[in-house]
Amino acid sequence: MYSYGSYIAGQDIPSDRWAYTVRASAMLTDMMGSIRVKRDLEQGRLAPEEAPASVIGRCAIGDATDVEAALRGAVGAVPTWAAAPLDTRLRFVAAVHDLARSKRDDIVELLIAEGHPRALAEWETSGVIANTGPHTRAFMAQQLEHRSVLGPRELIVRRVADGVVCLNPPQNATLANTLLGVWALAAGNALVVRAPLSAPLGVLRIAHEVLVPALREAGAPPEALSVVCSEAGQTLRQWLESPHVDDIMYFGGSEQGVAFGAECVAHGKKPVLELAGNDTCVVWDDVDVDLAAEALAEAFYGSGQICMVPNCAVVHPAVADALIERLVERVRAIRPGLPEEPTALLSPVRRTEAYEEVLKDAVELGATVVTGGRRLGLDGVPDPVGGVFVEPTVVRVDGLKAARNVRAVREETFFPLLPVVVADDVPEDELLDSVVDFVNTNAYGLRNSLWARDADVIDGFVRGVRNGGLLKVNDSHIGFLPVLPTHGGTGLTGGPGGEANYPALRTSHLQGVSIASGIRPTDAVFAAVSEEDQ
Repeated sequence: MYSYGSYIAGQDIPSDRWAYTVRASAMLTDMMGSIRVKRDLEQGRLAPEEAPASVIGRCAIGDATDVEAALRGAVGAVPTWAAAPLDTRLRFVAAVHDLARSKRDDIVELLIAEGHPRALAEWETSGVIANTGPHTRAFMAQQLEHRSVLGPRELIVRRVADGVVCLNPPQNATLANTLLGVWALAAGNALVVRAPLSAPLGVLRIAHEVLVPALREAGAPPEALSVVCSEAGQTLRQWLESPHVDDIMYFGGSEQGVAFGAECVAHGKKPVLELAGNDTCVVWDDVDVDLAAEALAEAFYGSGQICMVPNCAVVHPAVADALIERLVERVRAIRPGLPEEPTALLSPVRRTEAYEEVLKDAVELGATVVTGGRRLGLDGVPDPVGGVFVEPTVVRVDGLKAARNVRAVREETFFPLLPVVVADDVPEDELLDSVVDFVNTNAYGLRNSLWARDADVIDGFVRGVRNGGLLKVNDSHIGFLPVLPTHGGTGLTGGPGGEANYPALRTSHLQGVSIASGIRPTDAVFAAVSEEDQ
């Protein structure tokens, strides 16, 4: 069993309270027994040495004193770490990359143990590696500092660390989103992470095995990173009220997140919001329908409980029937299973009642259920009462104009339900304009994608779509790529000021610097300097 205290200023701080993690497959095969073991351990009725092998780790539960110690340590680390050369801080990112690559299989297995289906775990791990690779580091080096020499002056435009950044990762992807903090550290900030009580193990383990060694290799002060497993409401309130905190990276639902962002501003903190996504994938009539169906099936990774999967497909009417047929073939092959299984893709659905409400709404508004619609047990057999899985579901919605009335189209659906909106049969130019307008009027704005071969269609789409932090053409909707952002967006996804999220940029601020030699101040005041003059 792994055992971690709160990690504060380079020290493991124990507690008399612990959060235990039971292997997800044990929870699925013996839910009541696993819950009983977890409860007995956490309430002291069962000693840790008596725990069964299904218990894979425990993390100390910190309190307000621990959070305060982490923040005070972070404040002390900022002057040293922020002053470190950019090359040093990027060397830290390179060390994270190398460690993540060497521990790739271990990270995948840890995610699986926490309940991520194998395909989802491998996807998340690939994102960590792409987000810290050499191409991304080279791009970020250009963004973080630019130097020019003009005559007797060296002119520098640089990003300067905001200070102490606090990160609150989401319960559905704690480990991967904790590693977004790598780039906040690379900007010269100190980082304090709250590990959720429901899923703390991956956060603490990745901190000990990847982040801490990489920071040590770069010579960062140990106080630059702290991780505390703590209660959400109390910790977020403490961050808001603390004079030590500069930025808060917050993950959550849009309504709650936008309100929290307003609180951050009211308390003088910069909010970096990662909220809901309602991604659109558009399919034109000249594509390979097999490839397009494969892309749309990405909607069911983790049972759709990921913000960056396709949430809505908009399909050219000429190809709609053929595409839906191929999509249904793929979807019906997706079955429940234990997360360790090689083909595992689905996760238990947390809000089955919400799924049923949204599906009912779609049907009442004229949508057709093409496949799915039932709750399933682990064995794939329909179980309308106790099933913790949901059958991957595709519904057909005809016409763009009324599509936004359907909740499954209008709102983020955090379950395996994909609405396929068949666009109106109108002239091509009018159709492209209406589809682009449909994408732009989405209240959310995380990712959008297009499948098309016609160069004019691609050009019109890329020129016209302003919504979202990432736009992909003829590519995996969820796949990670070097240089491009992994997170961030507009509207209800990023809140006011939302955009593609490069954490090194979002947790720093621009500063211009001039270093001159031999300049007479009086002359400099009145001289107009340009590159041509030099």
